[in-house]
Amino acid sequence: MSVNQATDVAIIGGGVIGCSIAYQLSKAGVHVSVIEREEIAAEASSAAAGVLAPAKVLTGPKAGADLFLASWSITAEIIAEIEAVSGVQVEYLQTGAMHVLTNTDDQASLQKYAEIWQEQGSEAIWLTGDEVHRYEPLLHHAIVAALYVPEVAGIRPRLMTRAYAEAARKSGAHFYEHSEVTGLQQRSGKVTGIQTAQGQTIRCERVVIATGAWSAHIGSLLGLNIPVFPARGQILALRQPATPLKHTISGNELYLVPKVDNTIYVGATVEQVGFDKSNTAGGIAWLLSSAIQLVPELEHAAIADIWSGLRPWSQDSYPILGKAPGWENVILATGHGPGGFELSAITGKTIAELITTWQTPELIQPFGLERFMGKGHTYDLK
Repeated sequence: MSVNQATDVAIIGGGVIGCSIAYQLSKAGVHVSVIEREEIAAEASSAAAGVLAPAKVLTGPKAGADLFLASWSITAEIIAEIEAVSGVQVEYLQTGAMHVLTNTDDQASLQKYAEIWQEQGSEAIWLTGDEVHRYEPLLHHAIVAALYVPEVAGIRPRLMTRAYAEAARKSGAHFYEHSEVTGLQQRSGKVTGIQTAQGQTIRCERVVIATGAWSAHIGSLLGLNIPVFPARGQILALRQPATPLKHTISGNELYLVPKVDNTIYVGATVEQVGFDKSNTAGGIAWLLSSAIQLVPELEHAAIADIWSGLRPWSQDSYPILGKAPGWENVILATGHGPGGFELSAITGKTIAELITTWQTPELIQPFGLERFMGKGHTYDLK
């Protein structure tokens, strides 16, 4: 490989967001290069639980609900597409989800969630009393109400990211793995090249910052304050009991997600501890005790694995999408928090549309960096 390369679009970051954008752009005939410090899906995109559901974010600002629902409506189609192109199976498993009520204070929020879900044509079924345990016999007997959403599914996060990446590669994208960005060449308000620690200079017409929890560092190279910080999520996998858990369970501020390999993912903590990816006794104890409160049978389950990841959390908990203020050719796609996989489909499509037309799609206009820039900003998602 020569030291100097050229590309139409340089995407910094090889997680699910960067790879989904690379796929949509390369499918449209754009020459794309993805620059990744480690390997594809090295960070949050391999550590997530991989639940595909808009969840209770639908009860927040309308712009956020619209974004999640738009992504939800195309996700299954996109998964089928990238599996076919890449040959990588993402271990898609439609389990349905039961949002269980352990506190009556949650009922109003869940009812609103059900209404929104039903309005867009999906099922959302209230279960009470014995119905709850007919659907999921392993749930604790004290749980007497739940919202059941049959369309919710799960995937294996690392595999879905790799499917996006391989589909992009087969459509002409180039990937620079183990290539840490150390500098950005600039001229007249444009980034003209990406410099790496390996001595490469990749000339480019446009740049996408999709570096997740590390976005603030890349932004600082351009004088941009990108308010994204790492939020550690500790997570573990348990072996399924003899009578397996059938549904994804949400309650006690955590989720239980059955997987194809006969494990259950239990996650996750939300901790602001900087870039520390340690697993802690307290974090794992909380996950285990909370899971057992929901499903007592898990007390006897074998622990298959324990890990953690750093979610890219923004200042207002919504993604940052769109053109970077003050730069002619820089695009931001970061800050997805716990919703990276749920939002990967729509992020890829809308950012690709922005780049190919240089018009910001209406759906993502509320999510620009400008909303954090004080007086005169256009949108407030709070």
